[in-house]
Amino acid sequence: MPPILQADVYVSSRLPLAIKRAGEPSLFSPISCTLIHGSTDAALVDTPISISQTEDLAAWIKATAPRKSLRYVYITHGHGDHCFGIPTLRAHWPDLVVVATAGTVAHMREQLGPAILEGTWLTLFPNGQIAAVDDLQRELSLVQTLTGSPKPVSFTLEDHKLHAIEVGHTDTHDTTVLHVPSLRLVVAGDAVYGDVHQYFGEANTPAKRAEWLRALDTIEALDAQTVVAGHKRAGTVDGLFNLRKTRQYILDFEDAVAKTKDWKELAGEMQRIYPNRINPHAILRGAAAAFPEGGVVGAKV
Repeated sequence: MPPILQADVYVSSRLPLAIKRAGEPSLFSPISCTLIHGSTDAALVDTPISISQTEDLAAWIKATAPRKSLRYVYITHGHGDHCFGIPTLRAHWPDLVVVATAGTVAHMREQLGPAILEGTWLTLFPNGQIAAVDDLQRELSLVQTLTGSPKPVSFTLEDHKLHAIEVGHTDTHDTTVLHVPSLRLVVAGDAVYGDVHQYFGEANTPAKRAEWLRALDTIEALDAQTVVAGHKRAGTVDGLFNLRKTRQYILDFEDAVAKTKDWKELAGEMQRIYPNRINPHAILRGAAAAFPEGGVVGAKV
């Protein structure tokens, strides 16, 4: 028999943003990073965004899986808040291998273009909070693209197959989830949210939001017992309820778009329905995308 795998979930701090929304200081959503490990080796799914967050993650990995080697980092999708920590991890584990699908690699490349990197990420997180551009570009050149046929494509950790499942457009394009059948686990990246306001800045049409709903159907069909959301409150259980609540939030957003007349009314309606979700600033971006003629300017927050 192959060694028994286990999984642990790290949830990052909420990084302050160099902007204010509605007169309030803004904090980024917490980011989930999942460590899957066996007797000697480990694979991490996604990283936080900043150097300080990723240093905290590295310390957590060493405490959680002592004397185990971090062999892989799998990136679920190209948004910078899920991959910009790779250079910091490389300093701790020089031999780690970063793996992703072709769509994710292309998306990561987009994120490192000046318009997004400088216009969004370095504006939100200035003063050296994020790894240097040269380091990020070097890491991108080292990413191993998962290929193969038939799909899904996979990589192996201690004789266990870890499957990259392409699910299409969720909160952005070309997203994936990682399925670990032996654990009945899906690490869902931003296809699934926990108790955090969902980002609709790129899921800005009914067709794209319908594709997100179909992605949830794909995940549900994997028959997992545990689903880890890409953004969640620290301490919450990684249950199937996250998948179901993500679906309901999309449906409620769709209804609210139809009932409201502008972005302010839409954002207010979603905050009324979900008063306890973390990071209400995120819904402002989705509301702006739904009513672009009078919306606010902003990035994924």
